[in-house]
Amino acid sequence: MPRLLVIAAIAASYFAFAILLNSVGTVILQSINTFDISKPEAATLEGYKDLTIAFVSFLVASFVPRLGYKVAMLAALLLVTAACLITPVVSEFVAIKALFACIGAGFALIKVSVYAMVGLLSSDTRSHSSLLNTIEGIFMVGVLSGYWIFSAFVDPLNPGSPVWMNVYYWLAALLAINVLLVCVAPVPSADEKVREQSAVAAFTGMLKLAYQPLVIIFVVSIFLYVLIEQGIGSWLPTFNNEVLHLPVDISVQITSLFALSIAVGRLAAGQVLRFINWFPFLLGCAVLMGGLIIITLPMAEGHQATGITQHSDAPLAAFILPMIGLLMAPLYPILNSVMLSALDSHKQAAMTGLIVVFSALGGTTGSVITGYLFEHMGGQHAFYMQLVPVVGIIAAIFLFRQVSQKDQTASAV
Repeated sequence: MPRLLVIAAIAASYFAFAILLNSVGTVILQSINTFDISKPEAATLEGYKDLTIAFVSFLVASFVPRLGYKVAMLAALLLVTAACLITPVVSEFVAIKALFACIGAGFALIKVSVYAMVGLLSSDTRSHSSLLNTIEGIFMVGVLSGYWIFSAFVDPLNPGSPVWMNVYYWLAALLAINVLLVCVAPVPSADEKVREQSAVAAFTGMLKLAYQPLVIIFVVSIFLYVLIEQGIGSWLPTFNNEVLHLPVDISVQITSLFALSIAVGRLAAGQVLRFINWFPFLLGCAVLMGGLIIITLPMAEGHQATGITQHSDAPLAAFILPMIGLLMAPLYPILNSVMLSALDSHKQAAMTGLIVVFSALGGTTGSVITGYLFEHMGGQHAFYMQLVPVVGIIAAIFLFRQVSQKDQTASAV
């Protein structure tokens, strides 16, 4: 029972942050409509979120175990609750920027804590992978819910109305419930070896990890994965609206298929990997990702604004393109699990810090590049360019397996 209560607390916190973090695509579209800003300027929201995640993770990841996972999670939840309450009151783009900076700082604390606790709650590699895939699957369910929650506050007759910002009052209430849940959960502490480690030793330990060949290849693959996920996820609502000419509310709602497909893909992957090796599975997913982009984007050409008023009127491309989430879903949690399971428990918090840093940098890079290409070359060309990091991921998966096998052989000698 105590273990289930801890899992419920971390899953609920992850769920709430999933809604906020991945609302950036919807908020980009609504900020363009409400505050009359350019696409590159709107794309900076990804930077306020992700660069803050990277900065905070880099500074505090190695200190979180000494601070305490419960304290770190409560600090994150309370910070973002306050920001959600203030944002609709100010109702300016600068408040949106500040909100996403707070979300980024809070998520850095949450993710480092959650990933470390998954290790404490798992007895072996198999249980670690299973629990991590489940937590990440719940995260994607939160992302899926977020699209529908935000779209419910959008006025389809007046998309530029700031009334959509009232959603943050509801999200503040959700975060407050999470605060209570974390307070009552028996959140575990890091092992004694981690707590007794000095602040300088913990920080330098994280830096030393980054120099290992296996870790370098791993963080590159994570960077490229998140670059694709955020590039597509953040700009898919705008793609639906401007390229496929869907109304704003339907554009946001159909984008939820992307989150749904990732959630289903991650939950299913945990079962599939019981029977096959991770390498051919991930390689096949990456190759099929590129194939789906090549097949689907030509289907998006030539659509005109024809008074689409319901989901059934949307072109086929609007439903097929989000299915790329099924294929990319397993990559992130499986690579993380393979990497973390290969490390001693006292190194996992530092490794998680590197994961969060490079995930954040990849997210910012993906969104900003896609936004720039969207502005200057159009939505289809912007999405075609996702093929470049897909090829990079395929190469990184090959290298990751090769180097990890060498490391295992060397350890066995």
